[in-house]
Amino acid sequence: MSRRPARRTARRRRVSRSKRQDEQIVLVFGAVAVIGLIAAIVQWLLTHWWVLVLAAVVAVVVGGFWYQRAKQRAEWARVRAAALRLRIAELDGLDHRAFEFAVRDLMRRDGCGAERLGGAGDNACDVRAVDPAGRVWAIQCKHRRDGDRGSAVGVGVLQQVNGTARQIHGADVAVVLTNGRFSSKAIPWGAQHRIHLVDRRMLSEWAAGSRPLWDLLDRIPPPRRPSVLS
Repeated sequence: MSRRPARRTARRRRVSRSKRQDEQIVLVFGAVAVIGLIAAIVQWLLTHWWVLVLAAVVAVVVGGFWYQRAKQRAEWARVRAAALRLRIAELDGLDHRAFEFAVRDLMRRDGCGAERLGGAGDNACDVRAVDPAGRVWAIQCKHRRDGDRGSAVGVGVLQQVNGTARQIHGADVAVVLTNGRFSSKAIPWGAQHRIHLVDRRMLSEWAAGSRPLWDLLDRIPPPRRPSVLS
């Protein structure tokens, strides 16, 4: 009785070995077929060399067209950004997230590289920007749905910015910006700790496009590099 299992095992081994051999043969024939096909294509292209030239010309034309379109889109975006003008009523109608994007776009309008960081874990910086003079800006935005009739921005917000703007974001200019107002204690506290405050009046003037933000604020640090806009 013990011989039957041994025979079955031997038969299975032979079948398995035969399958592996068949698979290897198929792979070899497949590789030979692929190599033959590649050789035939290369030979055909060498004989019909003008196809390669035509393909190269088409690639150059398509690439040039794509490059010009990309360049045009970038120029259109720059022109739109340079023409950005916002009324304070428009800013009042935004939610807080859209308000942060609007501030980012206004910084970009004035020639800055700017990004929105607002959200969980932003370390009290909703917009970080680098101006044409190389200065780093950390801007904390406080949107008030009711404008200057809403609650005043207090010292607590300024303390958060004071603890992160320079230490974490490497800011030369720390800003708290609102479409509302600041408390009576926040104004002297900000001046004492070099936190620049942009209230509703200054925001309205800046958003209207009269001057860049650094021209509206006092005691701005000197440029890190010559301004490309000067």
